[in-house]
Formats: sequence, C-alpha cells, structure tokens
Amino acid sequence: MTALFDLRAGQSPLIINIPHAGTHVPEDILARMTQKARTLPDTDWFVDRLYAFAADMDATILKANVSRMVIDLNRDPSGQSLYPGQATTGLVPTELFDGGPVYEGDAPDEAEIENRRAEYFDPYHQELSEQIARIRAVHGYAVLYDAHSIASNVPRLFAGELPVLNLGTNDGETCDTAIARAVMQVMLDQDDYETVANGRFKGGWITRTFGLPRHNLHALQMELAQRAYMDEASLTYDDAAAARLQDLLKDILTAAVAAAENLHWEHD
Repeated sequence: MTALFDLRAGQSPLIINIPHAGTHVPEDILARMTQKARTLPDTDWFVDRLYAFAADMDATILKANVSRMVIDLNRDPSGQSLYPGQATTGLVPTELFDGGPVYEGDAPDEAEIENRRAEYFDPYHQELSEQIARIRAVHGYAVLYDAHSIASNVPRLFAGELPVLNLGTNDGETCDTAIARAVMQVMLDQDDYETVANGRFKGGWITRTFGLPRHNLHALQMELAQRAYMDEASLTYDDAAAARLQDLLKDILTAAVAAAENLHWEHD
C-alpha cells in the first residue's frame, strides 16, 4: 500500500508543502479514467526533487503521494471556487486543465467524494496542521511555503506563456508584507526568470487557510512554470536547468525565513 505522504520533520521555521507532485492512483479509480487522464497530465512534475535541497536547510518537507486526479489537496473541501468566474478544477477533478474529461463514464458522486475526502484529504491536512503547530511551538512562528509547478502554456487557465516565478500571497493577506517584500526583492534582483506576484495564481486553499500572519504563521505559494527545470514535451527532468533554478529558490527561501525571524525579534 502506498503511503499517503512522505514527511521530513525538520527543526527550522520553514515548512515546504508539496501537495500536487504525487502520482499514486488506486487501481479501481485508474480503471475508470480516460486514457489521457491516466497519464496524469496536470501533475506538478518533480517538484519534490527540485526542492530536495531544502533538507539541508533543516526544513520540514511534506509531500503528498496521491495524485491530484484522486483528490486535490489544495482545494476548498466545501467545493467553493478559489477563482470565481475563472476556469479551475475541483476537490475531486472531473476535468483536466485542458477541459478534457477525467472519467470515461459517470463522475464520482457525493458519497464517493466524501469517502475520498475522509481517506486522503483529512489525514493529509491533519498532518500539515500538526507540523505547523510543532514548528510554531519551537520558534513562535512558522513560514509555510506551498510549492507548485504547472505547464508553461495552458490556454484554458491563462493567456499566453506563464512567467516562471509566480508568487501568491492572496494579495498580501497570507503573510506579513516584510516577508513578501523580501521574497519579491530576490525575484526582482535576477534577470533569468520572468516574475509576477499575485497574478493568475494568488495562492490556493492551503495558502489562504493557513496563512495567518496575525498568529505568526506566514504562508506563500510559488507556482513555477515547468520549462525552467524540465523538458515539458518529454516530461524529463533537466539537471542543469534545475540546478540554476535551485540556487534562486534557495535564496528565496532564505530571504523568507530571515524576514520572518526579524519580525519575530522585533515583536518579541
């Protein structure tokens, strides 16, 4: 049986959450899916590999193993849209990012959705909550970095080619402005990758739910365009490109933690 998640419990204030890099689909669900959906095209490919360096920063790293085709751990469990009026996918997706169907026949009914929520969503979020509580108990604060990636071109979701670095703080609601400013400064101080803050991706349900700066819990989402570290056509990891991006990601994470630490000492 495949474990629901992999956890590295670190001691630093940094928590890296990776909800969409998993590829496990139970056989009974896989058998009902379309041929295209079985290839798991909307996966955040290799994000766990890309951020593996964070172990050297003693970060806590939580990575889901179940595919987002089974359940999307970054959606509002009530079914409410994170982006009203825009195309998106739900808690249990029935459409791919390109609008194609996930299932050959009938989509999961309410009972099946609730069962998946109980089996996958609730335990994962319980673990995430426990790790956040543990880190806050040690440091008095925590920085939750929600790590994502997506294909560079998804016409149904956004026009044109997506910038490489897409920072989301729900328009400044999910972390202190000093932290967002420090991260954005690192992003702007380099010339290799296009950057944007709170553009098409403002932060998903995890960022919006756990980002409570008034309680010393600061959450940021980073959505990366996959062309920066992999070949999107062949779905292969590009070690050289990834290494260049990792240098910048380390600077981003370091800046976020340093800014959070400064805030804590200022308010202590």
